[in-house]
Amino acid sequence: MRVVVQRCKRAEVTVNEVSVGQIEHGLMLLVGITHEDTEQDAKYIADKVSGLRIFEDETGKMNLSVLETGGQILSVSQFTLYGDCRKGKRPNFMAAARPEIAQPLYDKFNELLRAQGLQVETGAFGEMMDVSFTNWGPVTLVIDSK
Repeated sequence: MRVVVQRCKRAEVTVNEVSVGQIEHGLMLLVGITHEDTEQDAKYIADKVSGLRIFEDETGKMNLSVLETGGQILSVSQFTLYGDCRKGKRPNFMAAARPEIAQPLYDKFNELLRAQGLQVETGAFGEMMDVSFTNWGPVTLVIDSK
């Protein structure tokens, strides 16, 4: 499982120009799932994301997590995170899990975040989505469960 974590001031995802999820202050997540990912991978990533200390404390040091700041999460499925661009000009997406495997694991990942007390908004799995957000910092990290 691979997640791009972006600290944001606001984020929104739309499908056909209709907002399906939006947050203020928190984390924008792009979530990719590969064939061998399991619920253990989802748990590892959910625990890592919720505990990442990437928000400033009163001294300006990155020392607080999204949980500690009362932040929200916008989670968007993103199979292209497993695009292989090593050969040719067209990415190969063979490493991305098929939707029937990926969607239940993506849903479980979001449930695990909610179980920790986080407000989690999502995009629409498998749909063409437009994502807009204000990256705060900017702060962008990649977490991989492998």
